[in-house]
Amino acid sequence: MTRGLFISFEGIDGAGKSTHIERVAALFRQAGRPVVLTREPGGTPLSEKLRELVLHDPMDALTEALLMFAARREHLVQVIEPALARGDVVLCDRFTDATFAYQGGGRGFDWQVLAQLESMVQTTAQGALRQPDLTVWFDLDPQIAAERLASARVPDKFESQPADFFAAVRAGYARRQEEMPSRFARIDAAQSREAVGDDVALVVTSWYSRTPT
Repeated sequence: MTRGLFISFEGIDGAGKSTHIERVAALFRQAGRPVVLTREPGGTPLSEKLRELVLHDPMDALTEALLMFAARREHLVQVIEPALARGDVVLCDRFTDATFAYQGGGRGFDWQVLAQLESMVQTTAQGALRQPDLTVWFDLDPQIAAERLASARVPDKFESQPADFFAAVRAGYARRQEEMPSRFARIDAAQSREAVGDDVALVVTSWYSRTPT
């Protein structure tokens, strides 16, 4: 049976990651692989309800982190784990790295508490910690991201944060990459959309060619 693959796409708001997920999905479909496109927080009806709370309601930092992991647990049980068991390719717009970056970096919440929640929520029935096989990180200067968001939709409570918040989020992503470098691929998201898309396609196809199936 073909092994399931799990790829996450990460980056601060305005980095443009969501634009390129569909192109990656097309690459896998051309290779004959079933693809599941999903996102966090979200991905299930309950997780989408929790997403609305997290993105729009003011709350304590621990409450915010707990809701993120509650949504993630539901997402894993209902969507991600079954898809991987079928041998599908799961492409997720953000996963746990975003929680460490936004709640740990941006909010300054305790990194070790987040790690404990991660272990509790993401340990599989086989005892392994579920992480993406590949994480594509769209790295972008927060000032550039802010300029891009200025003409975008009405911002949620994260998108409306000041530049220093996003600088801390970016630092959170960098710390996470340092902790788990083998699964991270950094993309320079300040390039043109076409150049970023080419880099993403190159990273994913190169990684896939080396991945046992």
